[in-house]
Parts: sequence; structure tokens; C-alpha cells
Amino acid sequence: MNTSDPTTTPNTFDLESRVDSADTTLHSQRCAVIALGSNLGNRLDTLQGAVDALADTPGLKITAVSAVYETEAVGGPEEQPNYYNAVVVLRTSLPPRDLLERGNAIEDAFGRVRTVHWGPRTLDVDILTYEGVSSDDPQLLLPHPRSHERAFVLAPWLDAQPEAEVPGHGRVDALLAALGGPDAQGVKRREDIRLTLPE
Repeated sequence: MNTSDPTTTPNTFDLESRVDSADTTLHSQRCAVIALGSNLGNRLDTLQGAVDALADTPGLKITAVSAVYETEAVGGPEEQPNYYNAVVVLRTSLPPRDLLERGNAIEDAFGRVRTVHWGPRTLDVDILTYEGVSSDDPQLLLPHPRSHERAFVLAPWLDAQPEAEVPGHGRVDALLAALGGPDAQGVKRREDIRLTLPE
């Protein structure tokens, strides 16, 4: 056999290992946590629509959805309607940037308009954490800034993921307790409504 001919040289092991390595990287799943919020329109329908849209996303599987919590708007213009907030825990093979773009697309689909800073909105979709990733990119800050200081984030997060930690800040349960517990900052769990995972 002519060993100088590359088509006859047995080099399949190296090729297969490279392909397998790339495939593992593309399909390895990591945990991410997403916060949802709405204070315009039919808030519950909007949050449920966001959960459904995330569940329909290729490369993403929702593993937990929190109860719905209601709270007054923090910052921004006065006399805004109260927010409904929830947290979704998922596993995904999407890179953080792609997950962010999907979240932005879902916001846009529900009529999110960015005109007033911290103003009322139909939908917020924010990545709180993405396993193993920290970022100081202004477009994608990870972990999400101030999440460790906000009961409307921590209360539903604790509900959906009891063992959760905010990277660099500690356990969610301890952070929430330091703020005053599940009812801190006027946050109220809504026992009369809930979000569901698509079947």
C-alpha cells in the first residue's frame, strides 16, 4: 500500500476523536436560571407564554418553575402596576449569548418596548446565572447584578431551586433571610395562581 497517499493512510482514530470532542462540546448541557417579570397587560398569561416559548426552544429543557410572586415596582416611574415575578431553572446546550438572544426575542414577541429606564413592561426575561460562566460584558452581566439584593428575584428562585447559590454572594436562602425572609420588600407569594410546564 502506498503510505504517501493520504486517502489510504489510516488516520480515522484522530478524526473520530476530534469529531467526538466537538460533538460533546456542542451538546453538553449546563444549568441556567432565568427570571421572568411582567407588570402590563395580562401578567399571568404573559409569564405562561414566556415559559411556553422557552420550553419550545431547541437545546433547552426546563427543569423547574417557581410559584408566582407579586411585588411593587422597584425604581423607575412612580405609580406603576405591581409585577408578577417567577423564576425558571433549565438545562441548555445554548451558549449564554444565544440564550440571551432567545430571551430578547421572547420579550419582543410579547411587545416589550424599551423607552423608559425601569419603566413598566409587558415582559422581562433576565438570565440570573449560567453554570460556570461569569461575564462583565455590559450586554450580558453574569451573575445578574443586584439579584442578590432583590427579594422579588430571590424568593421565586429559592422556590424553584432550594439549594441555589448566587455566584460570589452565597446561598439564595441565606441572602433572602438577610433581607427579611420570603415577604421582604413587599413580596407576596400568590397561592391562587400558578405557572405550568407544557406537557
